[in-house]
Amino acid sequence: MKEKQADQVKSVRLLRNFRVIHRRIAAVLFIFFLITALSGLLLGWKKHSGGILLAETPKGSTTDLKQWLPIDSLHAIAIATLKDSISENLNVELDRIDGRPEKGVLKFTFKAHYWGIQLDASTGKVLMIERRYADLIENIHDGSILDNFASTESGQFKLIYTSIMGVSLLMLTISGAYLYFKPKDLRRKKNR
Repeated sequence: MKEKQADQVKSVRLLRNFRVIHRRIAAVLFIFFLITALSGLLLGWKKHSGGILLAETPKGSTTDLKQWLPIDSLHAIAIATLKDSISENLNVELDRIDGRPEKGVLKFTFKAHYWGIQLDASTGKVLMIERRYADLIENIHDGSILDNFASTESGQFKLIYTSIMGVSLLMLTISGAYLYFKPKDLRRKKNR
């Protein structure tokens, strides 16, 4: 009988400790969980936002890759468009070039800001100048926005942020499951 009571006391103490851990993690990281949840929700809806978060990709004049202009020519057009249409002072360093052969389009996105230029790959015609809100939201979601502000090359802020958030979420899940199931187990044992 005393062994059972000692085990029950240990279980109750462990349960209290889990509650404290669970509450402290949740309290300390509440804002970060809120930001991650809201940005994740927006990212999930980006393709269904009617072009607000993610611009629709227009069609170019041909999908025949043989008729496409060289990438360096299209790159020069994208840079000229960026400087002429948005600002002379913007950084022109490329983040990526996204080819859409099925639409006949090349998208140029830039590293230091959230502007993008979509060009008809065969004529070089500017199809769209877009503000890339989805990229901004993604950078907020994964913490890489801090790397962008600090101009880090290795993404250490993103690594630290995602590690803290991932481990914390895992700890909250485990402690939450324990807090849910352990009292039921204690009641069941008590009733026996």
